[in-house]
Amino acid sequence: MKVEIWSDVVCPWCFVGKRQFERALERFDHADELEITWRAYELDPRAPEVREGTYAERIARKYGMEVGAARAAMSRIISVGAEAGIEFKFDSMQPGNTFNAHRLLHYAKTQGRQDAFKERLLHATFFEGQATGTHEVLAQLAVEVGLDVAGVAEVLDSELFGDDVRSDERVAQALGVTGVPFFLIDETYGIPGAQAPDVFLSILERAWGETHRTVQIVGADGQVCDDEACEI
Repeated sequence: MKVEIWSDVVCPWCFVGKRQFERALERFDHADELEITWRAYELDPRAPEVREGTYAERIARKYGMEVGAARAAMSRIISVGAEAGIEFKFDSMQPGNTFNAHRLLHYAKTQGRQDAFKERLLHATFFEGQATGTHEVLAQLAVEVGLDVAGVAEVLDSELFGDDVRSDERVAQALGVTGVPFFLIDETYGIPGAQAPDVFLSILERAWGETHRTVQIVGADGQVCDDEACEI
């Protein structure tokens, strides 16, 4: 069963959504049989490699509020993150353009390392304050999760997987996705936002049940033929 997740690597709710989904998978009996793909979604395609100022300052500018008010507004995501086991360090964040990160995530998919690289990117962004919009940091993080040095360099020095990123974004637009994270289960159930684990689990079980129906034996036993003889 396919699970596709649209998200960005500088999106705190996407980090929370990843953790909540993982908690649901811990209780889903068929987790090992899922094909999970991280899809690209750029929150700001025009962002520079590294943004200036603190996260609170950027939120304040975006919504036209004082920095103090922005910090207060951020308290909710900090609280929800803590419940999910994430200690956001917004003051040290250096988010930037994420197009190249998404291209490398597509490359990581071909190498069976996509989820590991996604996790590493989120950790570097929200815990370590690394500038994940720069080629240097991206290359270092990719190699840390086992991606080939030459392969990573080839992607970063070219336009490889750029069409895949744009394709993801076109599909998101067609689906009506206006924010992330967004989870698509078996091309049928769309789940917007960082939902509670129980919500994810319920929909996973429903989707699995619809595509893996079991035969129910009804009625009393009748006469049959087996491999060797027929009942007389």
